[in-house]
Amino acid sequence: MKLNFKSEKKQIENDSRVKSKHLSWVSYAFTYFVLLVLAAGQSLILAEYIEFEKVPAEFIWGMLGYWAIVTAIFALITTRQKILVFDKPMRKLSQAAKEVAKGDFSVYLEPAHSADKLDYVDVMFEDFNKMVEELGSIETLKNDFIANVSHEIKTPLSIIKSYTMALKKEDLSPQLRNEYADTVITASENLTALVTNILKLNKLENQEIVPVTEPYDLCRQLADCALVFEEAWEKKNIEFSADMDDRAMIRADEGMLEIVWHNLLSNALKFTEPGGKITLTQTSEEDSVTVSISDTGCGMDEQTMKHIFDKFYQGDTSRSSEGNGLGLALSLRVIELVGGSISAKSEPGKGSTFTVNLHIEP
Repeated sequence: MKLNFKSEKKQIENDSRVKSKHLSWVSYAFTYFVLLVLAAGQSLILAEYIEFEKVPAEFIWGMLGYWAIVTAIFALITTRQKILVFDKPMRKLSQAAKEVAKGDFSVYLEPAHSADKLDYVDVMFEDFNKMVEELGSIETLKNDFIANVSHEIKTPLSIIKSYTMALKKEDLSPQLRNEYADTVITASENLTALVTNILKLNKLENQEIVPVTEPYDLCRQLADCALVFEEAWEKKNIEFSADMDDRAMIRADEGMLEIVWHNLLSNALKFTEPGGKITLTQTSEEDSVTVSISDTGCGMDEQTMKHIFDKFYQGDTSRSSEGNGLGLALSLRVIELVGGSISAKSEPGKGSTFTVNLHIEP
């Protein structure tokens, strides 16, 4: 949205906070006095060659009037330049800031000059436009977050309500009663996991959790995390292989990194079809250690890859009931806090590989 300068000028002029104007009688009188002093200096030089006693009074009054006109012209020219160069852009910026404060993030300020002739005001406009764009993105993310949280919480609550009401039926068979109870328990666990992950992510993003770094064996941790899913991958007849060092000592927050390995292994298991394969690889360098988790699952297209670390994003909606879309966002934040990096490679139908690189502290 581009702003109309005439309307914004009228609004700013009516702004009760504006107490002074660029052109006033005080500034005019001061300029007139300065120019008269300069003219007096010239008169002192001329006094060496002219007898001022013979100068008529009309001439002196005429000169005073002349300098009054010169002052007026000078003041008008400088004020006009100030309005064009400073006042007009600042009015635009002021009105744009008001619109943004009201929640309008479509505001755009057009630079006055072409790209090869930008001045400081034009650069300020460009920076303002970038700021508004970022604020708009943040507002969109906030709205999406609220909508997603509401949806994710509403779903298990609806399940719990429906099946709890069904459990009140007196003619319900023991088998159905147990199935309904299991459904309520599963929905409650999903809701608990969702709230727990939201709280964890919020604390991580607000840096309320400070990593406690201690030396420990990363290979042991990876093996322990993998064994947690042993029953699950055997049930799906998934081949699991691991290629790791006997030992890899790192200095990091063991509890926080456990969140990452758990989420990556859980995702690999979730998206790998029965009979597929999951591979866990760990390699060590002199100053870093790399962990890769690959699967032969459905893979992801380019559009999905752009959003996999976004909160609540789930590329494969057919498996949305198995998660809440916070795992990778949580993993990314943990890796950033411990000073590492995480990346992903994937192709539709060819599986995915997530790679985590951690710096080894001395």
